[in-house]
Amino acid sequence: MILLVSGVWPGLAGALGLGLGCGFVGGWPRGLATGLGLLSAASLLGAAALAGLVPGVGGFWVESAALMLWTYLGGCVLGALTKRARRDHQTANGA
Repeated sequence: MILLVSGVWPGLAGALGLGLGCGFVGGWPRGLATGLGLLSAASLLGAAALAGLVPGVGGFWVESAALMLWTYLGGCVLGALTKRARRDHQTANGA
């Protein structure tokens, strides 16, 4: 896993940055289906990576995609929380 992270850290940094930006601009998903769909897709991809269903170079791509998708979703959550905290702070100050 250390080798995987050391090889794909630029992609992970990009996924986190993109997730932060998208989460801040978009906020929380309005419907329950969107969030559950993304969570289930990330879970299925992560399960496929952990089970080792795809060997070789294809497996590396599956593991990389799973890691980057979870990093992106984490960034989206952090961005949405930042937007909510900023909005609550502005509302409390009367701005």
